[in-house]
Amino acid sequence: MGPRMKLHWSPRSPFVRKVMIVVHELGLAERITCVRTVVATTRPHIPLMAENPLSKIPTLVLDDGTVLYDSPVVCEYLDSLHAGPRLIPADIAPRMTALRRQALGDGFLDFLLQLRNERERAHPSEVHLASFTTKRHAVLAALEGEAGALASSPFSIGHIAIGCALCYLDFRFADHDWRTPHPAIARWHGEFCARPSVQATEPVDDS
Repeated sequence: MGPRMKLHWSPRSPFVRKVMIVVHELGLAERITCVRTVVATTRPHIPLMAENPLSKIPTLVLDDGTVLYDSPVVCEYLDSLHAGPRLIPADIAPRMTALRRQALGDGFLDFLLQLRNERERAHPSEVHLASFTTKRHAVLAALEGEAGALASSPFSIGHIAIGCALCYLDFRFADHDWRTPHPAIARWHGEFCARPSVQATEPVDDS
């Protein structure tokens, strides 16, 4: 077993969950020390900013003091620590597909987080809410069209990012029925959620 690493962590962060799914998929859990770190858009975490000036999680600190962020960088580093099949393929065509899917999943998460923040404001912006809703519909339609390709391609960082985004949609927007109009991606997501790495990283709403 190699040196241990410190991960700034929260049980509710979807981007931290993405990293932790990678950790479990690659068998690296015994090398990670999770440090509970609470961050918020309106409350910068001053101690964390000594390591990550963006005050964001996940932030990974290596045993030599090297600091890595954000989730794509952390996941790529973790993927270099094992000898098995890579979550980020080396060959250019599958690599670009995996990275594009990661960008789609991460981007989906970004505006779902923004949508949640907007909805919690005293006076939410109807223009922003409408924009986020339009984007959500577009992403789900795109995923519905790509569900077959996701199911038939080797498991990758793109699968993890998309799966985490859909899990967060369930976690924070449980009133939105996205499955009925998108049965293909719903079936794929059911298979994703059955993976041991996903079940081991279920979010906890302790806010």
